[in-house]
Amino acid sequence: MKSLWLLLGILVFQSDVRLGKKLTKLTAKQFPKEFKWGCATAAYQVEGAWNEDGKGENIWDRLVHTHPDIVTDGQNGDVACDSYHKYKEDVSTVKHIGFQVYRFSISWSRILPTGDTDVINEKGVQYYRNLIDELLANNIQPMVTLYHWDLPQPLQDIGGWTNGIIVDYFESYADLAFKSFGNKVKYWITINEPLEVMRGYALTSTAPGLNTSELGGEYLTAHNLLRAHSRVYRLYEKQYRSSQGGKVSITLNAEANFPRNASSKEDQAAADRVFQFQLGLFAHPIYSKTGDYPPIVRQIVDQNSAKEGRPRSRLPRFTAEEVEQLKGSFDFFGLNHYTSILVTNKNQSSEHVLPSFTNDQAVNSSVDPKWPSGKSSWLKVVPEGFRVLLNWIKKEYDNPPVYVTENGYSDDGQLEDDIRVDSYKGYLNALLEAITIDECNVIGYTAWSLLDNFEWIDGYTSHFGLVQVDFSSPERTRTPKKSAKFWKSFLAD
Repeated sequence: MKSLWLLLGILVFQSDVRLGKKLTKLTAKQFPKEFKWGCATAAYQVEGAWNEDGKGENIWDRLVHTHPDIVTDGQNGDVACDSYHKYKEDVSTVKHIGFQVYRFSISWSRILPTGDTDVINEKGVQYYRNLIDELLANNIQPMVTLYHWDLPQPLQDIGGWTNGIIVDYFESYADLAFKSFGNKVKYWITINEPLEVMRGYALTSTAPGLNTSELGGEYLTAHNLLRAHSRVYRLYEKQYRSSQGGKVSITLNAEANFPRNASSKEDQAAADRVFQFQLGLFAHPIYSKTGDYPPIVRQIVDQNSAKEGRPRSRLPRFTAEEVEQLKGSFDFFGLNHYTSILVTNKNQSSEHVLPSFTNDQAVNSSVDPKWPSGKSSWLKVVPEGFRVLLNWIKKEYDNPPVYVTENGYSDDGQLEDDIRVDSYKGYLNALLEAITIDECNVIGYTAWSLLDNFEWIDGYTSHFGLVQVDFSSPERTRTPKKSAKFWKSFLAD
């Protein structure tokens, strides 16, 4: 990996030489002509109407109702932004800012209350038809995510993503979505951030809030998520692509991992190891030429499992057919990116280590105290990391078309959100450098988020929106922020 870190150092130097100081005024016209610009939300975070019009319970409903203490302010998404009732206002705002694409997710339990197709909630289906029609009427392309963390609770009751039968249920759900909406949708995301879905089976603070690490539940979850993705991709390819003409992919999230000591071979290897575990675990089976899990991940988990006295690896194995079905199951590389970390190698040989996805990586992570912080404890503003990540993907997976499906900044929700504007400028500049200097094949960018919303365990204490939402008002009054005005100007110039 030394060559990669040397290469990235050269790239940073080139950007200083060729572009000089950061561009004083960025505009959309500096990007490729066909580049797509959009903003995003997710069903549980904005819709509200948690039990209206036949919607079923999902795992986030269950978690925050039974354990409100896990959320910083004890709140939930029962009403959230009330976008279920205010979607026309939201679409109008997207149009006013000037975005071409609006990414949203379907609530699985809103259209299939039990998770299965035995009960189809027509009112839920109609809601999404109305939303899609409203977008198209305003010349906005819908990008639809099938799964953004809100599994129907009845499916969790039989094991959720740790039960292999979930693949069949997910395929049936996707089939209904393609039949119901596919003639009007050209961009589909199967699963949003499978890495974070895994954490729900390791941490009690994210739905479904189970700790199954010691038995390999995290890897079993990852395995079934990948199987579900490939099944749905091949379903669309076989039955819908010729008539609907859409594109289907998965969205993966990743930090940029910097070696804490850039001259240390151990830290360089550790940084790449984190890339392979956190991004490669899902990307390698889909985007690499060889398919299957990254060799380093397979080697480490198999070795650790054997040391633990297990008769099998905590990381399941794909069949030969599954490897082939997964390989190439993409039309673009969906990428969410927010922040970066510093990584150093961790020697675990002399200590008892609990089996887990995190401990298998054998690293210590930290941040540079000079990196500016967002409201979210995990968010540091490191634009150069964006470029590092895009180059890693380019090198590792032969420069696939990357669609950035989330990037943003959190604060206290103020209207004069200058730091958010500066953060966007920094990341957009890094993106432009990656495209124009490094020749990274990036085809679109999505700002997170259109609205302040329910930010999972942060509740309503952390705000990512371009539009402020007054959560104390029954009307959930929306007010555009300075960042919305920035985007309007950026897209218009």
